[in-house]
Amino acid sequence: MSTQPVQTKADVVVIGGGIAGVTTAYFLAKRGVSVALVEKSEVGFEQSSRNQGAARQAGRHPLELPLMMECNKLWQGFQKELNADLEWQQGGILRLALDQRELARLEGVCKTDRELGLDVRMVTPQELRQIVPALEGTFAGGMYCPSDGQAEPTKVPAAFARAAQEHGAKVYTRCPVERIEIAGGRVVGVETLRGGIKAPVVVLAAGAWSSRLARTVGLGFPQRVVRSTCSESMEAPFVSKTVMWGGGFIFRQRPNGMVWFSGGGNRGGDYDITLDSLRYLGMFLPNYLKNRRAISIHIGMPLLRDIAQSMPWANARQHQFRAGIMWEPKPNLKKVEESRQAVASHFPALRELRVGRSWAGGIDATPDAVPVLGEADAVKGFLFATGFSGHGFGFGPIAGKLTAELIADGKTSLDISGFRFSRFKEGKLAVSMSQV
Repeated sequence: MSTQPVQTKADVVVIGGGIAGVTTAYFLAKRGVSVALVEKSEVGFEQSSRNQGAARQAGRHPLELPLMMECNKLWQGFQKELNADLEWQQGGILRLALDQRELARLEGVCKTDRELGLDVRMVTPQELRQIVPALEGTFAGGMYCPSDGQAEPTKVPAAFARAAQEHGAKVYTRCPVERIEIAGGRVVGVETLRGGIKAPVVVLAAGAWSSRLARTVGLGFPQRVVRSTCSESMEAPFVSKTVMWGGGFIFRQRPNGMVWFSGGGNRGGDYDITLDSLRYLGMFLPNYLKNRRAISIHIGMPLLRDIAQSMPWANARQHQFRAGIMWEPKPNLKKVEESRQAVASHFPALRELRVGRSWAGGIDATPDAVPVLGEADAVKGFLFATGFSGHGFGFGPIAGKLTAELIADGKTSLDISGFRFSRFKEGKLAVSMSQV
């Protein structure tokens, strides 16, 4: 861990060393912009290294899909561009339907995606086996996008951070931001654990911590955090380079044979109620009701800890982000075993699949499950690149590229108006859709 004092000024401060933060820093530094990236833990320590590693186009919100299709092109060149092994594989993503009702829903998604130009198609039960010969089980069919890909989450953020540094960016880890400084309605810098940095532009790419940080400049950013459990197996026989989702599991296999797996459907995430949950309950209630079978709601220690830390005498109230250094959510071991059994039941070669490690991460989500990108109208120089709602790993690089364009050029090469922060105040949330 580096403990050197931070630089005293920069053109841009990026808060957060996840995929959106490191790519923003990288694309800015490539253009000669002075960038300081501050991360309260280590680069990629939280959800950006704890997700399934899918770079998915199919099934995204129509606002996201055009951007993600462009991002897919970027992904194909990143290993060469960064001179790093990211374990990029373009083996497609296959969504499995257990019954006709689920198949009909996928058909609607597929139709929308195809109209937007994506190479996605519906497949029959027989075609499922052609794509993944090792797959067993009874399925009504599925949706397949052959150009979708995957990369290794434990490698990608670090590779972008190194590349950003090679272009002149400064990266400060275990250095939480205490507050964002504003004067005259615009950003003037940040105060960190290791000193202040003066800057006319600050990018909030802090994932699950974004709502709390936004409140330090008087902005109410509605956000909830879902605890998602994932596991990696011991080395196993190679089955497929296609990412699969359905039948109670999500499956991705690395080139070394290790399988990343987690639950799907009603084996999804855990939602620990906190004070933020209550603060934005009205905005999230429709989503809670819609997904009540997919998310387990818990009332317990996280809420009690939140209340204790909010008391006037609590040290954590004055230094609330220090408590989050190297934050380690608790995995749901029951769901680990359920998803392991689901994978093993569908692949004879993986009947003896053994768990190597399990972990949890905090998925930050907005009320409409669409990210927030762009400048906040009320605070000049303050930009959002957050709220990726569980599908930010694949999308992060295009978010970073467009954020860098907005800062350096004053405009973006792709339309991001639908991702504006002001939509929450306007009451113009993105039209909800069933996520696949």
